[in-house]
Amino acid sequence: MPVLRPHDKGLSTALAAVFLLTAFLLGARPAAAQETERLWEALRAGSAVAIMRHALAPGTGDPANLTIGDCTTQRNLSAEGRRQAAETGDRFRANGITQARVFSSAWCRCQDTATLMQLGPVETLTPLNSFFRNFERREPQTDALKEWLAEQKAGAPLLLVTHQVNISALTGTHTRSGEIVVVRREIDGAMTVLGSL
Repeated sequence: MPVLRPHDKGLSTALAAVFLLTAFLLGARPAAAQETERLWEALRAGSAVAIMRHALAPGTGDPANLTIGDCTTQRNLSAEGRRQAAETGDRFRANGITQARVFSSAWCRCQDTATLMQLGPVETLTPLNSFFRNFERREPQTDALKEWLAEQKAGAPLLLVTHQVNISALTGTHTRSGEIVVVRREIDGAMTVLGSL
């Protein structure tokens, strides 16, 4: 049996560490891929809802002269945000969702995100509107959204485009620009977060 010299032992330890790290990474990737596929499958089947924070729109809140329907008075998508929205639509199509029922906040950055995804006609849904500047609307709007969701039949994929505050109130999660929270509607009206894309 060969005898390892001190410098050989160090090399063996390093090789063992590399082997373990490689095994971990190779094992983690399939698990992450399986989790992602499970989320897409739930969306394809219509058993879950995609709730998306609008794509990148630099800044916070809106100007004081915010007027719904007038995009010049609002914080809007940047060029990167418009590209992000289009690429997200491509991700849906790449995962077998070419058409969806699409609902959006009336804010231009949400409407533009939903439109650029090209998954279907965009309908405005009032409970998705931001209450960032009117926090007293948090509870009534969230309740209205829950009631609306409870009335929706499972079937066609459903995509909602809204704001961070709305998603946080509904799901308790914090989202990045363009992030999609996948939510299952329970019989008792509760929302179960399955994951995010």
